[in-house]
Amino acid sequence: MEMWLLQISWDANPEIFRIGSLAVRWYGLFWALSFYIGYEIISRIFKKENLPATHADKILIYMAVGSIVGARLGHCFFYDFEYYSRNLVEVLYIWQGGLASHGGAIGILIALYFYQKKVSNQSFTWLLDRLVIPVALAAFFIRMGNLMNSEIYGVETSLPWGFIFESRGEVMPKHPTQIYEGLAYLILFITLGWLYMKKRTRLPEGFLTGFFALFMFTARFLVEFIKEPQSPFEENMLLNMGQILSIPAIIAGIGFMVYAFRKQKKERRKST
Repeated sequence: MEMWLLQISWDANPEIFRIGSLAVRWYGLFWALSFYIGYEIISRIFKKENLPATHADKILIYMAVGSIVGARLGHCFFYDFEYYSRNLVEVLYIWQGGLASHGGAIGILIALYFYQKKVSNQSFTWLLDRLVIPVALAAFFIRMGNLMNSEIYGVETSLPWGFIFESRGEVMPKHPTQIYEGLAYLILFITLGWLYMKKRTRLPEGFLTGFFALFMFTARFLVEFIKEPQSPFEENMLLNMGQILSIPAIIAGIGFMVYAFRKQKKERRKST
C-alpha cells in the first residue's frame, strides 16, 4: 500500500472543452498537430530537395485519407471483425474511437503508391525515406492522445511510475504503455531526422525506411508483452494481434536495410 502512494492517479479529461454537443478532444488535437507539423517537415524537406511546393500540399491530402481510412479499417478488421461485420455502418463512426496503427501504416503505403504514380517523379522508396520522419512524430502524438483518453494501457505494476487510470475504474497501478511507446517513437523521430540531415548523401535509398520499420515495430512488439489485451479474443493467445502484425513489418524493415546496402554496394562496383 505504501508503494502505491508513489504512483500516479490519472483522471485526465479527454475533452479540452465543449460547446453544446460539440466537443474538442485531446486525441483530435494531437491528430491535427501530427498532420500540421508533418506537413511543415515535408514542405521543408521537399524545398531542400528542390521539389515543387504543390507536391507537399498533395501528399498531405493523400496521407491524411490513407492513414485515417487505413487506421479505422485496421481496427474494425483486425480487432473487432465479428462486431463490425454485423454492424457495417458503424465502421464510419470514427468519432466513437477505434483506430489501429498497423492499419494506418498499410493505408499510408497504399496512399503513397497512388501519390507516386499520379504526382511524383521520385521513386516509391525515395518518398518513403522522407515520409517516415514525420510519421514517427505522428506516432508519438497519437500515443499521447491515447494517454489523454486513458486507453491502451498496460498490466498491473508495482513500479513507482505506474498510473491508476481512475476514469476506467482502475484501482491498481498499471504500466503507462502509451508513454513507453510514445517515447520510443519520439526517439525514432529524432534519430531519423538526424540521419536525414547529416547522413542522407551516404545512406543508401531505402535505409531510413528499413530502420523506421525495424525500430518502430520492434518497440511495439516488446511493449505489447505488458499491455492489457485490446480485444477478448487476445486473452489466451501466445502473441497478441499487435505482435502478430508487427512481425512482418520487422522482417520487412530488415529486408529493406539489407537490400539498400546490397544495391549501394553493386552501384559502387559498377562505378569503379
